[in-house]
Order: sequence, then structure tokens, then C-alpha cells
Amino acid sequence: MDIQFVASDAALAANAAVARIVFEGDTYAGPLAQAVAASRFTGAKGQTLDILAPQGEAAARLVLVGAGKRDGFNALGAEHAAATGYNQVKLSGLTVLRVEVSGDAELAAHAALGLRLAGYRFDKYRTKEKAEKKPSIVKAEVATGTPDAALATFGPLSALADGISFTRDLVSEPPNVLFPAEFAARVKALESLGLEVEILGEPEMTKLGMGSLLAVGQGSIRESRLAIIKWYGADDKSAQPVAFVGKGVCFDTGGISIKPAENMEDMKWDMGGAGAVSGLMHTLAGRKAKVNAIGILGLVENMPDGNAYRPGDVLTSMSGQTIEVINTDAEGRLVLADALWYCQDRFKPKFMVDLATLTGAIIIALGNDYAGCFSNNDELSANLLAAAAAENEGLWRMPLPEAYNKQIDSMIADMKNTGGRPGGSITAALFLQRYVNGLPWAHLDIASTAWSKPSSAPTSPDGATGYGVRLLNRLVQDRYEG
Repeated sequence: MDIQFVASDAALAANAAVARIVFEGDTYAGPLAQAVAASRFTGAKGQTLDILAPQGEAAARLVLVGAGKRDGFNALGAEHAAATGYNQVKLSGLTVLRVEVSGDAELAAHAALGLRLAGYRFDKYRTKEKAEKKPSIVKAEVATGTPDAALATFGPLSALADGISFTRDLVSEPPNVLFPAEFAARVKALESLGLEVEILGEPEMTKLGMGSLLAVGQGSIRESRLAIIKWYGADDKSAQPVAFVGKGVCFDTGGISIKPAENMEDMKWDMGGAGAVSGLMHTLAGRKAKVNAIGILGLVENMPDGNAYRPGDVLTSMSGQTIEVINTDAEGRLVLADALWYCQDRFKPKFMVDLATLTGAIIIALGNDYAGCFSNNDELSANLLAAAAAENEGLWRMPLPEAYNKQIDSMIADMKNTGGRPGGSITAALFLQRYVNGLPWAHLDIASTAWSKPSSAPTSPDGATGYGVRLLNRLVQDRYEG
């Protein structure tokens, strides 16, 4: 979908729909007042009133989009209102949508971001979809009093939309297409944006002693990879970087501790953490962020096989710590253990944030609208929560009680890879904490937020959400850019 900024009085195409953002308490005149009076439309946030354009309107169709109270309208409100207008008319048969935005350039730019995000569609494998099920809107206009300023403001937001779309594409791909080597190749292609990308194969990881990560992938015919993505955007290229680590289990059967068949197809998105880190690095490079940043992706498949790792095995991680395997479906933490250790050991970052679709327990605890945040550092946790609130990506801090460590103590090794069902998300985070070597660190368990069906946000179509890209981009932008 082509998106342009136009003046408020620009001529309108004959086949256009207009989405007009309105507020509670607004008054209307003529036929429009009659239409509102004959409905239950009040201008409340998320409400729409879709009518044939009354006499005097140039559009073929007019949609009033409620944005709530005028004095509470902000950038996120503009995104949601524009996305709501698009969703209302995307299958209408009309080809042009104009969104009317009153206010400053920032509001107009965020309306365009809302259109970009709402217009995302992963349809590359559809060959027989009926025309009436395909979106007809091919061009969107954001009408504003300051189109040039809005376009300039939109630049970094466009880079953010690109990063989110990249994440959504990765998470949406089927596992027979996106296996570790293919994931690594797609990340390697991001060097065209100015990123530096290294890919480690199994021989290099074996030499480094990554016995924890490698064990997870040993039952697959697809070799594991570690991707290292580097962005040096600070004026001082040697300045201490920030770092982000992603779990990239491209498909998770559970291994020998195999999962039930029902909904196992969803485990293609068990690489959502690595997808989010990839999208973040895409965004930072796209907007030329003034920061040095590192992204680390642990990319594996967890498959059952005669060579697969087993319950009862003892693994030696890169850190030298040993792990008794209790359940091969608690595999993400084994991947992250070596990825986190490698990251802190090589790059000595200011902090590490890992993202992982780690536990089903976090969904039970927080539902589908909040990810869990576990951290050993109050300042980092507060910064993450502030960024999450600013970007409307739900995040809730969870406890890390020292006493729960006993649940992952092993009789024959340094630790077990699972502490059982009670406090499952907590004990998983406590396991990871043993691999950060005292560095400020946060673990975001995004099992609840990486995928949505149905979606609760107008800017996120059903499926891959791209959760985490906005949050972490905001964290970097607000706190760590020089």
C-alpha cells in the first residue's frame, strides 16, 4: 500500500473513501448530523460509523472514526484511529483511502504508521484467494495541514514499520522454509542496511564449547547457527554497546519429550524472540540510531531423532556449568544459556535483554496482552516498563525470588533445566540468570504476545505481532542514544 501525505484541501480521487477522525462531544451539521442521530455513534474510542458520503462530500464513502476525548488524543491514538479506518474499508472495493488528521505533524506521521502496520499481510503462499477477500485499498493519503513536516517526521517511523514487518515475516514463515540456515541467511542480507553480521556454524560453536545450545539441535537434520548482528551508530565506535539476545527455535516439537499434536503447528513461531531482535536491529540501522548495539540469535530446531538429546543427559554449557536435562521441551533456556554467556563474554555490554517465547506458564499468569519481565536490575526494568507503556506493548515485572532456585538444583549436575510446573516462568528466568555473570539483564518472556489470534489491536492483523520491536526501539531511543 502506497502512503502519501497531502494537504487538507487536496483534490480527492473519485473512488476514494474518507476516514475522518472525530471525538466525543463533536457536533455535526446537515445530513451527517442526521446519520449520527440515527445511530449509536458517540465518538468513543474505536467506534466507527460507515455511511455513503452525504451530499457535499467528495468521497464515495465516509467513515467516522471515534478517537475518544479530544484532550487525550495522542500519537498512539492517531495510529489506532487510522488503522481502524483502514480496517473498516479495506475490503470495500474502493482503491483509495484518505485519513483526515487534525493536529501537528507528529499525529499525521503516526497515523501513517498505523496504516503501515494495519496494512501488513502475509499472503505469499496464497494462490486461490477470491478477489473479494483481498484488500482493495492500494493507496492511502494522510491529509494534514503540514504534509512536508509530517513526511519528515515519518522517516524514523517508516524504519520502525520496516523492522516490525521484517519480524512479522520471519515469524509467519513455515518451518520448512525458515530453518536455522535460512534464518541466518536472511539476517546476513541485512548488511545492505549497514549492519555487520557474523554467522557461526556448528564447528565454530563446538570449538567455543556451546554444548547447551548444540544439544538442542542435534536431533535435527538442519544444522544450528549463531547469528551476531552488530550496529555501530554511535560517534564513538568503541563505546560500550547495548545487547539483545533472541531465542530462535525455528520449530519446536518438544524433542524426545514430544508435545501433543494439537496446535503443534504453532511452534513455527518459537523463534519469535530472535525475530524481534532481528526486527530491532533492522530498525536501528534503518533510522541510523546513534548507538552501538549487538544482537545475538541462537537458531536451532528441536526434533526427535535417534541422535536427539534425552531426558537424563548432562550437558556442559559454554560457561562450564553443567545441566541435567529433565525435559527436552525446556529447550529455549538451553539455547539462551550459551547465547547469553557468549554475548557478555565477547562484547561486555552495558546490559543484556533477552526475548523468548519461553514458557506457556506466562500465558496462564498474564493472559495474551502482557509479556513477563524478569530482571536483576531495577533501573533497567523501570526503563523497559516505561518504554512498553509509551509504545502500548504490555509488559509486567515478575519476581525472581532466590528461594525458588532450589527447584532447579540437581543431584548430579550444577542445575536442572526445569523446576516443574509451580512458578515455571520464574524458575526458567532464574536458570537464565545463572548465565549473565552479574551483568545488568532482563528477560522478556513473550510467549503470550508474539502471536495473536484473534488480534486485539487494530494495528496488528491476526498472526505474528512483531511484539518487542517497538518497545526496545523506544528503550534505545529514550535512554541510550548519544
